[in-house]
Formats: sequence, structure tokens, C-alpha cells
Amino acid sequence: MNPPEIPQGSNVVGVGIDQIEVSRIRESLEKHGDHFLNKIFSVGEQNYCKDKADPAPCLAARFAAKEAAAKAFVTGFGPEFGWLDSEVSNGSKGEPILSFNGNALALLEQKGATRALISLTHLESVASAIVILISE
Repeated sequence: MNPPEIPQGSNVVGVGIDQIEVSRIRESLEKHGDHFLNKIFSVGEQNYCKDKADPAPCLAARFAAKEAAAKAFVTGFGPEFGWLDSEVSNGSKGEPILSFNGNALALLEQKGATRALISLTHLESVASAIVILISE
């Protein structure tokens, strides 16, 4: 399956979306604990979510964001793009901000993108994210 074509002249250079059941994250936390957290999430992401009454939906939204970024880059996860190559933080108004490091910076440049737009949402049972790579 090929990703949809991005129209020429657009400043959108990649789009990804993902959705995950919160129960999958909760089960991974219970089964693998810190090993799971440290493999998937930055320290900042862990700290932000651990401050919530229930960290699982917060972590699930960030998991979905990383999956959506991998789809926007059209790489999936592997040597080109790893779990810790992206991080979701929050801006001054609480808005999510997706930043990149490591291999993702090179991918961003290869795609001709300068930054990512991100939206997260979660309910008790499901979390979703969309990532749009843009050039400015």
C-alpha cells in the first residue's frame, strides 16, 4: 500500500495518523514497567504523564504520536527512525509540540520539512494522534 500523493506546491510533505487502545499501554506498563517506559518514552514524556491521575491515556497518546510520525516519515520503526527520535512536550498554553532528535532530524531534512504539526486526543479506552510534516 502506497501513501497518498501530496499535491505539488503544498507545504505539507508528510501525514501520519495512529490510534491505540489504552489497555495495550496499561498492560505493557504492568508487564514490563520501566523497561517499557525507557524504551519508548523520553524522561520528559514519562514525567509529564506520571503526574496524571492515570498515566496510561497520556502515554497512549504519545505512543500514537510516535507511530503517526513514523507514518509521516514513511519509514516505520527501525534503524531510520526509533522510538526515542521524537518527543512530545507541551507549549505555554498546554498545546502538544512534537520535536525530533537523532535520526529524525536527518529524516526531516530529507523530506524537505522544517517542523511537525501534531494533535492528540484520548478517552478512557482509546488514544489517537495525527502528525503533519510541513516546510515553511
